[in-house]
Amino acid sequence: MQIAVIGAGLIGRAWSIVFARAGFSVALWDPVPAAIPAALDFIAARLPELHTAGLVKETADKILPRIHPAATLEDAVAAADYVQENGPERVDAKIPLFARLDAAARQDTILASSTSGIPASAFTENLPGRARCLVAHPVNPPYLIPLVEICPAPWTAPDAVTRTRDIMTQAGQVPATINQEMDGFALNRLQGALLAEAFRMIDDGAISPQDLDALVKHGLGLRWSFMGPLETIDLNAPGGLADYCDRYGPLYAKMQQQMTPREWNPALVGKLQAVQRAHLPMDKQADRQAWRDRRLMALLAHKATQPKS
Repeated sequence: MQIAVIGAGLIGRAWSIVFARAGFSVALWDPVPAAIPAALDFIAARLPELHTAGLVKETADKILPRIHPAATLEDAVAAADYVQENGPERVDAKIPLFARLDAAARQDTILASSTSGIPASAFTENLPGRARCLVAHPVNPPYLIPLVEICPAPWTAPDAVTRTRDIMTQAGQVPATINQEMDGFALNRLQGALLAEAFRMIDDGAISPQDLDALVKHGLGLRWSFMGPLETIDLNAPGGLADYCDRYGPLYAKMQQQMTPREWNPALVGKLQAVQRAHLPMDKQADRQAWRDRRLMALLAHKATQPKS
């Protein structure tokens, strides 16, 4: 499998780890030449940690040589079976970038974008090869969080979706297909629903930011780390999901009427920012991100030892 990763920033370098550890050959290109060696240094530092945690079977000296710097975008995609684009999160940047990819890649090469919220239709409509274009949105960092949202444009060929799911599965990721384009796709919409109610309750003084985070990381998050919300409610009533809805449906209907989203105005955002910075100064954020990644490694290593079902 030949992969081209376009863009060597945080997401591009993470994708390079995902594909290289799966045994794929990765051509890595970035318009800023200095980004490539920086990405390779990052990857070289992460691979030993992943190996120690048992998350990659091979050592870094076996995986790293599978990632090859490309001199040009055209060189990167020339032999690619699949392209993962990680450019700026702007439509005006993606339109010319995808036009260039479409012109340079083989006709059967899949062109996927890592965009977090821009639908593929916004930047592929006028491409001759638009049927092989789609979104493959990862959760950051994808080498630690395997979920990938696959969202086609209205004109994306079903075969392109199927092939992308197969490639992601081969790479050790967990694909989830979004059958219609929506702002933010599905994962960010779920996260947005929780954040909307969290911001509203904090703004009303119903709960502190610290206790709000505690509710999720010591409550909901424990269950959600190994099962989804539908399975959660299915197991929380003697008669399963239908029984749960019968018991608690009226309560949820009442709550939903009260859950009017609150505007994220400067005063509210400033209040939350002040709380976060008192807890975590900006100069310590990189250390906390590294802590997060180590915790994710430990959680993944634990889950790998557990039965699949």
